[in-house]
Amino acid sequence: MKRFVVGEARGQSTLFPERLDDFVTEDNPVRVIDVFVEELDLRALGFEGVDPQATGRPAYHPATLLKIYIYGDLNRIQSSRRLEREAQRNVELMWLTERLAPDFKTIADFRKDNGQAIRRVCRQFVVLCRQLNVFAEAMVAIDGSQFKAVNNRDRNFTRAKLKRRLEQIEESIARYLGQLDSADRSEAHTAPLKRERLTEKIATLKEQMQRLRELEGELEKTPDGQISLTDPDARSMATSGRGSGVVGYNVQTAVDTQHHLIVAHEVTNVGHDREQLHTMAEQTREALATKDLTVVADRGYDKGEEILACEEAGITTDLPKPQTSGNQAKGLFRREDFRYVPEADAYRCPAGERLIWRYRRVEDAKTLDTYWSSACPRCALKSRCTPGAQRRIRRWEHEAVLETVQARLDREPEKMRLRRQTVEHPFGTLKAWMGYTHFLTRGLARVKTEMSLHVLAYNLKRVMNILGTAALMDAMRA
Repeated sequence: MKRFVVGEARGQSTLFPERLDDFVTEDNPVRVIDVFVEELDLRALGFEGVDPQATGRPAYHPATLLKIYIYGDLNRIQSSRRLEREAQRNVELMWLTERLAPDFKTIADFRKDNGQAIRRVCRQFVVLCRQLNVFAEAMVAIDGSQFKAVNNRDRNFTRAKLKRRLEQIEESIARYLGQLDSADRSEAHTAPLKRERLTEKIATLKEQMQRLRELEGELEKTPDGQISLTDPDARSMATSGRGSGVVGYNVQTAVDTQHHLIVAHEVTNVGHDREQLHTMAEQTREALATKDLTVVADRGYDKGEEILACEEAGITTDLPKPQTSGNQAKGLFRREDFRYVPEADAYRCPAGERLIWRYRRVEDAKTLDTYWSSACPRCALKSRCTPGAQRRIRRWEHEAVLETVQARLDREPEKMRLRRQTVEHPFGTLKAWMGYTHFLTRGLARVKTEMSLHVLAYNLKRVMNILGTAALMDAMRA
């Protein structure tokens, strides 16, 4: 063939380089992985097998298996079976492991037995980034996202799903019984075969119903009213799409606003973010080793107690208040239309009347003050205010903290755009790397370990892009 790039014949003898090192360029990321793992104190981090046994078959050193996992996550190879195959044919991985090729069971057991240590390695890289002055600005964006578990939606049951499934089975049984009666009345030669097939279907459905009845009893004993059969810790969570959901885990991340590095992360099986703000902020401050920290979050984190805990700890929070009231849609005044007057401990309504303090009550462990005005029945704007006798405003005893947070955000509204640009990037990248079924392991503890490996690989790649491989390796050796 002319005018095409022509390859060499497969039977042609080729003189390969004499050293495996010649196949790996000086700026290859595998060299960064090798230096990073070699500079770690695996014993102090808690890895098993650092000290070899005196008897028995020699084991693989934890450093070798850790390098395999970091390389796999950096190159979108998460399965232990695929890692086994890559170690036998991938030149980069051969160089990294010095031609060692552990079997998939050894690779999988390493991750299972060293979960805490692997999570410490992820935190150790954040410490390295801090020492390199990568986190120049002590500002992070916090957000959560649902990641799919290996548990299919059909293998997750809530009370509503279980009831709906039982109703569907009962309808199917009734339909098959009707068809069975018709087959009994029929004299066609296919009637016996049809009766046999319908009888088998009915028996199968009755077995399913029996199993669902048993699950119904187990469901009553669960605290959150959910059962997942494949991954017991996975939970059904609502997503942003109407009527949509996912069975999986809620991954929390705190992302540096300057370089989009994940400073801290956590995995929970709680489907909302309301109780995660203070926890993630404290983890971030510990990782950055700083007293001054600014945290930007979305409306999903708006919980008074969490915001108060952050403010008392000296953590500056910026997040908007949720728009949960339906008054504006009804043509009524919003709560924000009533201005609080601190010196008088009263509210000023849109009509200019004062809503004075009436009484104090504790609800859901929160101390609330209630205000209203006696002028409401005679007010000309009452039809735009409330259908009741008075418009009542309830105020939390620490409401001033929430007002300070909102006022700060009103002065700097661009922080919400910064939050979205910062925190959505890592989530999109990680989900693309992880594939359709995001997590491959089962159970909250193992999922946390798997997520730490993904975060470590993401951060490693980001820093290599920021500093370059040579500078990063020099910093690791220093």
